[in-house]
Amino acid sequence: MDASPTTQDEKFAGAMANFGPALQRLARGYEADPAERRDLLQNIHLALWRSLALFDGKCSLRSWVFRVAHNVGASHVLSSKRQNRFQPAILEDLATLPAPTATPEHEAATRDLLARLLHLIQNLRPPDAQVMLLYLEDVPAAEIGEITGLSAVAVATRIHRIRSLLARHINEGTHQDV
Repeated sequence: MDASPTTQDEKFAGAMANFGPALQRLARGYEADPAERRDLLQNIHLALWRSLALFDGKCSLRSWVFRVAHNVGASHVLSSKRQNRFQPAILEDLATLPAPTATPEHEAATRDLLARLLHLIQNLRPPDAQVMLLYLEDVPAAEIGEITGLSAVAVATRIHRIRSLLARHINEGTHQDV
């Protein structure tokens, strides 16, 4: 007897059980404003539920979920850009981005570091942000390529460049704070 989910609702419930926290992190990577982030996450959930009617198993459910989430996230960023709410930075400009304002007396050092890293990722161009958000979810380069349409080699190169840039910016910020 086949124990795989058969209804769209069952597929969605299974996807949410497995990937719900990851989708929340991805939404946070795309949107800093909490109210806008809730709307984005709701749009991701709706798009995922709708898309599961078309899911045929030709790729993993994980790839499908992340592809849907990133398509919705990219559309959200483009919409925000059209409304002049978001201005992505090119990789070379990350070194000049100001660190987000942090209140060290209220937050632990790890929370501050996470906020700064998230700030940097949110200011990347959408294709670079997509790659890094998936990388941070431990998605392999080949699967990231499948989701984003890039080759695995291009994904690996992009990850290396972005990681180096993020590390350099975080380290410079750490030394400046001391």
